[in-house]
Amino acid sequence: MEETRSERRARPRTRGRGRLVLAGAVLALVLAVGGPFAYINFVQEDAPERLGVATATSGADTGAATGASLDGTWSVAGGSQAGYRVEEVLLGQNVEAVGRTSAVTGELTVSGTEVQSGSFSVDLTQVTSDDDRRDDAFQGRIMETATYPTATFELTEPITLAELPADGETVTATANGELTLHGTTRAVTVELTVQRDGDTVNVSGSIPVTFADYGIANPSFGPVATEDNGEVEFLLALTRG
Repeated sequence: MEETRSERRARPRTRGRGRLVLAGAVLALVLAVGGPFAYINFVQEDAPERLGVATATSGADTGAATGASLDGTWSVAGGSQAGYRVEEVLLGQNVEAVGRTSAVTGELTVSGTEVQSGSFSVDLTQVTSDDDRRDDAFQGRIMETATYPTATFELTEPITLAELPADGETVTATANGELTLHGTTRAVTVELTVQRDGDTVNVSGSIPVTFADYGIANPSFGPVATEDNGEVEFLLALTRG
């Protein structure tokens, strides 16, 4: 018997509903994958460049001749920064997370071409990134800055420079010392880049850190996954006296 119009209207429209459910699932998938992609690639700003001294030189003489003495005590001045750099993955999209602070103190002592001693401290409670949620996690469960508010680095042996840089020139050196994070101290070796800039000496470098070595919780949370390691990076602007 042929189905009447009223019977067709009363019949459940399961096919249409099925299509709506499928379309909703596809839309959810697009938003889950495309949302983070669009945010990371079109909305979120790129991570800051690595901390480092300027490598380009003008050749202009601003008063510091080649071989001019660096003897004395050099203290951390304005323009210094330190922080972390960690690779994150947000729903398949790679992100470089960077947090920094200018709350850096310390000094080093130079005699001739030898850095005889040096120690530096960073106030971790002042470290911030471009994301409040990341900062809350960093200050809380990751670094527990209420208990471990500072990070320190101290030389364990002198650094011998091959030569004293002239103004604007850059030299490299290797430093051996102890890094303290999260209440744990470990021996580290760091490659330094040193540049003389008038009355200032700039020193930059980075130290690889495996979180478990310092009892630091893996930063992964929610949809964000990280490697088990990151970097501590720094730029020290030092002035004499």
